[in-house]
Amino acid sequence: MNGATKGAIVGGTLLAMLGGAGYGVYTLVGDSGDQGDGKKSSAVGAAAHTPEKGSGPVSEKEIAETAKAFLAAWAAGDAPAAAALTNNAQDARSAVADYKAKAYVAKAAITAGTPAGTTVPFTVAAEITYEGVTKPLAYESKLTVVRGITSGLPLVDWQPEIIHPQLQRGDKLRAGTPASPPVKAVDRNGKELTAEQYPSLRPVLDALRKTYGEKAGGAAGAEVWIEPAAQDAPKRSLLTLVEGKPGQIETVLDADVQAAAEKAVGRFAEASVVAVKPSTGDILAIANHRRDGYNAAVLGGRAPGSTMKIATAAMLLDRGLVAADKVAECPATVPWDGRTFKNLNGLKLDNEPFATSFAQSCNTAFIKQIKLVGDNAALPKEAREVFGIGEQWKIGIPSFPGEVPDASGAAAAAEYIGQGQIRMNPLNIASITATARTGVFRQPVLVKASLDGRDLVRAKRPMKPGVAAQLVRMMKLTATSGTGRGAMAAVGGSDKGAKTGSAEVDGAGSPDSWFTGFSGDVAAAAMVEAGGHGADAAGPIVAQVLNS
Repeated sequence: MNGATKGAIVGGTLLAMLGGAGYGVYTLVGDSGDQGDGKKSSAVGAAAHTPEKGSGPVSEKEIAETAKAFLAAWAAGDAPAAAALTNNAQDARSAVADYKAKAYVAKAAITAGTPAGTTVPFTVAAEITYEGVTKPLAYESKLTVVRGITSGLPLVDWQPEIIHPQLQRGDKLRAGTPASPPVKAVDRNGKELTAEQYPSLRPVLDALRKTYGEKAGGAAGAEVWIEPAAQDAPKRSLLTLVEGKPGQIETVLDADVQAAAEKAVGRFAEASVVAVKPSTGDILAIANHRRDGYNAAVLGGRAPGSTMKIATAAMLLDRGLVAADKVAECPATVPWDGRTFKNLNGLKLDNEPFATSFAQSCNTAFIKQIKLVGDNAALPKEAREVFGIGEQWKIGIPSFPGEVPDASGAAAAAEYIGQGQIRMNPLNIASITATARTGVFRQPVLVKASLDGRDLVRAKRPMKPGVAAQLVRMMKLTATSGTGRGAMAAVGGSDKGAKTGSAEVDGAGSPDSWFTGFSGDVAAAAMVEAGGHGADAAGPIVAQVLNS
């Protein structure tokens, strides 16, 4: 076979190489079939593996043989044979075929590790060759062997991350010349922002490239990337094959605040934080520490718990139903429309002002006001018209602007305390805090609107100065003697405020931890999935960012 390269399976190691003139052919050595030169083709060897039908859990032998045969077929570029060894032949066949044809894999050494139960880990040391340029691409992945539901055969449980760990359902591994040229993003002071120095900015930089790459005057090179399933999502670059000419994009991020945010979220799993400048709406930092790499800080949507009480309090204050110094009932429980709402740890306050109920995060003090409000649309309207929640924010990259849907009965009551159908992310809550801090909604921006002339969302009605003053006063009380005291004690100065939140999630053992706060002209909000009470996990993140 002219130009064909050789591979071998030695022990648990599968070595496969793609060669050949023009097309390139995966071959393996050590199988027993004849290629015409005394050697067996790996495709024949892989196809020769015939699994036997069985029942019950897969055996160690079945796991080892199925994994070995699948990896051999994949390495050989034999998509039909590899696909036949999985429980999703259609998707597997396409992915294996694309590995060579569309990801331009020229060589791949796949090393199987020690099985852990039904899971077999492996490493891939690949070489990508595109238009005469070759670069290495190394990564780790794993596969799991299961019993076919209808066939009874041992099969690889097909998941896209088998081909590459960053692939999600519907994603594709691709190489070539991308449509969008690369960009060089800089912070508000001209300092370059790279994914190597600020890892959680990777999805942000990818999104900036998709939005502004062609407008920034750069020229595309060649690279390997993840093509996302969603058409509006940015490509995720994995490897540069040929350097392009990047165009420069000026952001309003602050490298020092970003560095602090990166470090802060690194202390907790599944954590996100955003910092904004209340006087301008500039986004100073976006950071995530997540296994899936998702930019939950600006795209996520989860119930924000009691951090939503900032907006609820604004609505109640605006209607004159409560006042910071006015006594508000805070019983241990309160019923509404067939559901009983209660406070954390049986909290009950007697003859205390509403400011104390806010600072101590008394749920019932808010629920008690629903009958007096007499309008289920009051909170959604306040969130939208005063805080800009749910409007079409244009921050410079895709973002989710929050959602406070219309509800009735107990569901409407739950929204008063940030539960129910409300969906927020740290960007939304940081913006709510910034609005409360100044009394003016300024739509958050990552890139100044003047760069591309986009229109920013404006509040439909202003917050009354008296409402803003009381919100700031109550948030300061929360930071100094309320539920946020412990976390905010680390933040210097007296001009600081906070609000804690714990959001119950169906099926989760612990609630999501939420915390938001301000210090001077910086507002920040953080969320840690299943992190517990707001002050326990999200609180220290916000404090660390505010201290930067």
